[in-house]
Amino acid sequence: MKRVAILALLGAAAGFPQARAPQKAAAPPQPDKWPIATLKVEGNSNYTAEQVLAVAGLKAGDLAGRRDFETARERLMATGAFESVGYAFEPDGTGKAYVATFRVAEAMPVFPIRFENLGAPAADLERVLRDRDPLFSAAKTPATKLVVERYAGWLQEYLAARAGADGKAPKVAGEVAQFAPGELAVVFRPAGPRPVVARVAFEGNQVVSERLLQEAIWPVAIGTPWMEANFRLLLDSSVRRLYEARGRIRVEFPKLRAESVADVQGLKVTVTVDEGAVYSLGKVEIAGHPPLDPGGLLRAGDFKPGDIANFDRVGEGLERIRAALTHAGYLNATVATSRAIDDAKKTVDVTVTVDAGEIYKMGELRIQGLDLVAEAEMRRIWTLKEDSPFDPDYPDFFLKRVREDGMFDNLGATQAEAKRNEKARTVDVTLTFRRADPSQTVKGRRGGRGGW
Repeated sequence: MKRVAILALLGAAAGFPQARAPQKAAAPPQPDKWPIATLKVEGNSNYTAEQVLAVAGLKAGDLAGRRDFETARERLMATGAFESVGYAFEPDGTGKAYVATFRVAEAMPVFPIRFENLGAPAADLERVLRDRDPLFSAAKTPATKLVVERYAGWLQEYLAARAGADGKAPKVAGEVAQFAPGELAVVFRPAGPRPVVARVAFEGNQVVSERLLQEAIWPVAIGTPWMEANFRLLLDSSVRRLYEARGRIRVEFPKLRAESVADVQGLKVTVTVDEGAVYSLGKVEIAGHPPLDPGGLLRAGDFKPGDIANFDRVGEGLERIRAALTHAGYLNATVATSRAIDDAKKTVDVTVTVDAGEIYKMGELRIQGLDLVAEAEMRRIWTLKEDSPFDPDYPDFFLKRVREDGMFDNLGATQAEAKRNEKARTVDVTLTFRRADPSQTVKGRRGGRGGW
């Protein structure tokens, strides 16, 4: 028996045929890609879903797996337009396709794009960027290093091709800068320091002398970095006013020419002026329902319809209207105008808009530095009674009259302090009286009715 058992073991070891248990067939490999049924984008506001998916490189109907989505995520991050990108996918109702979503967080803040001194029309430069970047937006561009450097490179390539073999193209740099007062932008311009305005000249002017134009523009323009859009705003705020005081409402500055000159370090800017025709002041009216009589406000403004449309004088009239409202207790009143220009009649109608705000009333009157008799006399002649509309000019006017009438001998410095109570809309007033020389004896108020 032992021998038989050993032979059996040897036979097995030597490879004799043995009976084997049946085995299961191997399962077929599972697919790692499925069709995309729908593809959405969440978190986008500056870019459309179509723009985002164009960069991602995936669309509904594509076969895709995790590696494809990861590659798409990397493409989006490489643009520099996103802080983060995530994705999610799950089976649709059939179990045979994906429902996929990209979740993006856009890079902020964003700025408009501006071009400066690149020697090509802005529309052409925008087209270069739009053709190369599906995410391009002239109004909302993230100022990330990736975006700015990529755009600067594309612009430089375009300008070099445009200049040709014999031309010279500037090296382009991009930066966030103040392109105009109150406007930050991603500005693309020639690399290096920006030249400054060193001299300004005018041509085409006849009504306003060169001297007056220079006096208006030099204090605001000389030494400022040269940017045409900014310089035009300086012209509007300084030079245009000179023409509008002379009825030249349609004055224009059709051409600015900036050039280097030998005798100054910087640029000479030559401004071409089209002075336009003279306009007259048409009708002037008050819009809406101001708290004071509109006719009275217009009389306070003292406008002169039919005269030359002098907008310096119009501005003075607006200030008189605002002062009338302030004297009536409307301390936060604002006044603005809008114009209706009739080019055929050469007239300008003006509409005055009043925002009076809340009315303020007289609050408590406090008097310091007087004895009881003199204080009682001051209160008697103080005419701005409690709960009446507060006139901010009255306290100083009152003290001036006290001094002019000689009510006190040896009267030194006086002071009127007004303190607003914004919640109650009242104004408390403190009047302070001082002697000119405390070492001297005070004679008292004339007439013997009080003193210090």
